[in-house]
Amino acid sequence: MDVKIKPVTPFDGQKPGTSGLRKKTRVFMEPGYVEAFVQSIFNAIDGCQGKTLVVGGDGRYFNAEAIQTILRMAAANGAARCIVGQGGLLSTPAASNLIRQRGTDGGLILSASHNPGGIDEDFGLKYNISNGGPAPEGVTAAIFEQTKTLSEYKTLETPDLDLTALGEAELGDMVVEIVDPVTDYAALMETLFDFDAIRTLLTSGFTMKFDAMHAVTGPYAKAILEGTLGAPAGTVLNGEPSVDFGKGHPDPNPIWAKPLVDMVMAPDGPDFAAASDGDGDRNMILGKGVYVTPSDSLAVLAANAHLAPGYARGLAGVARSMPTSRAADRVAQKLGIEAYETPTGWKFFGNLLDAGKATLCGEESAGTGSDHVREKDGLWAVLLWLNILAVRKMSVAEILMDHWKTYGRDYYSRHDYEAVDAGVANAIMDDLKAIETPPEGIEKIDSFSYTDPVDGSVSENQGMRVYFEGGARAVMRLSGTGTEGATIRLYLEQYTPADGDLGIETQEALTPLVEAIDALTNLKTRSGRDGPDVMT
Repeated sequence: MDVKIKPVTPFDGQKPGTSGLRKKTRVFMEPGYVEAFVQSIFNAIDGCQGKTLVVGGDGRYFNAEAIQTILRMAAANGAARCIVGQGGLLSTPAASNLIRQRGTDGGLILSASHNPGGIDEDFGLKYNISNGGPAPEGVTAAIFEQTKTLSEYKTLETPDLDLTALGEAELGDMVVEIVDPVTDYAALMETLFDFDAIRTLLTSGFTMKFDAMHAVTGPYAKAILEGTLGAPAGTVLNGEPSVDFGKGHPDPNPIWAKPLVDMVMAPDGPDFAAASDGDGDRNMILGKGVYVTPSDSLAVLAANAHLAPGYARGLAGVARSMPTSRAADRVAQKLGIEAYETPTGWKFFGNLLDAGKATLCGEESAGTGSDHVREKDGLWAVLLWLNILAVRKMSVAEILMDHWKTYGRDYYSRHDYEAVDAGVANAIMDDLKAIETPPEGIEKIDSFSYTDPVDGSVSENQGMRVYFEGGARAVMRLSGTGTEGATIRLYLEQYTPADGDLGIETQEALTPLVEAIDALTNLKTRSGRDGPDVMT
């Protein structure tokens, strides 16, 4: 094996965010860019000698080329084996499962998640550790330090491997094992859910649609829903993965999945509908005439998880990201289990899951998951909802209303102000943080700081929280998943008790809170917007 050591100059800005490094695709395509970041990863994890890694991604533009680069570099750095999804495809939860099931040392996942794909759109790469979860802050900090001082990388000069053929191939001294991306994941799902009950539901006249958004979950949904579970052909929409996601935006929310929302809101719409994102770790849940917010979805799943065989033992605890509504906390309180509030970023759930402190986790940004992997999992959430529907024999709307009548309702919405001038966005946050005496009607303003209950690590400045008298809460933070400008995310939450008015239109219920936050921060004027670019 003739290892080539090639010089490279550090690139500015290769700092991994909450979900790895995300930039415009053309940035990743710059000569040496992928190589510099990958070598920095390898250096930060004490090299690859003798290690086994999982490699795969969501199939977006430039994935195939970047995977070939990674494989050559892994071989040159002494890795013993790389397990790759056929065609380079692996959903993020499936990659996490492979890392765990095969006991590998970690994995490299190529995705910009819900961001658009294409040569003029977005690309991403992240490292997951041996528990299957995203690298914690200590590891990402070490990677970033390496990117600043890197001077060379190791690679091979070899032809591209054929990643379409299942089986093993050799690359230098390394074995490349090409696996079906769906098989192991589908087997895991069958251990968690009552497939017989779901099959009966799907063949009893119950109708559903799943929008894969031209992204990675298409093959998974077709194999499981239309294959194993017997849903009619055509249940899965947009099921063929595409390098540019069919020129769409693979983010499962009412804005970008509007055709699916329109379908389920129609009088003759399906009983149930769902969608997933670019890399398969997010989900949107809909019932006939009703949209389920991710915060409500987490709470409903927590309250009903015991109906699925994999969770019949009950839950150890429930964890949510700080901006997620407190609906799940109310379920945890009734169940007598712990509720954890963490910073945004799935990596913060890893310690809780590994320590057995939490079983279900969720983020308001359409991510839910459990201790079956160490990533959020879109199709898993859909299957758990189907299991609950099959057992309870109620509609989605009925389950939601029953939940609110039991726990009360957290009216909730996220307002995004996208591509705001970074200086302006930071000044808005700084000014909010500088308020010492909250104005009348506000109980408390604080900057969220998290102390990990497992390892004691502290994460500060994770977003601003504003608590209003009467139970309302607003959260403001800057997003770490965009690729240009700054996105201000404003999260709004108004609690109404079980005996209150549970049927108000969400934005109407939140109007007084929107006005109060604008009066406090002057957000609209300072951002130059009449209102948010996106409301979910």
